[in-house]
Amino acid sequence: MSEACTSITPRSFALVQHYAPELEKRCRSHLKATNDSWRVDETYVKVKKVWMYLYRAVDSQGNTLEFLLSPRRDAQAAKRFFAKALAAPHTSTPRVMTVDKNAAYPKACRELKEEGIMPDSCELQQSKYLNNLVEQDHRFIKRLVKLGMGFFSFETACRTRAGDMK
Repeated sequence: MSEACTSITPRSFALVQHYAPELEKRCRSHLKATNDSWRVDETYVKVKKVWMYLYRAVDSQGNTLEFLLSPRRDAQAAKRFFAKALAAPHTSTPRVMTVDKNAAYPKACRELKEEGIMPDSCELQQSKYLNNLVEQDHRFIKRLVKLGMGFFSFETACRTRAGDMK
């Protein structure tokens, strides 16, 4: 934050918590169009002194598509996240999704294709290095969380993350 010559105060953090849901509601329909190449990854954040997984999807230009907080890192959580991202009105149908080597992703994609939620033409690409775009973006999230020593509720984490998407 020093490069911007600002500091985070409890008041500014409270304003983010208060206005993020309203901003999301009003701005969601005006988000930039996304492309059809998605990068998906997960990281962990502390919510109420409990570690949770933050699933994120960005397009190849780095625009955040969707996120989901989950207590587990399994196929069920990945499936829930993919379904949420595919149903979002501002996202385009993915041509290719690049994920890391997490074994939950292929299973979740296979189940969503069988259910007809994900198109059969969507290719799942597992690569350790092509996800660097989203991996580098995790640094910013970790910096936000570290300032507040974690989130103190699930709702606070969701609101902060929603405000960060703008």
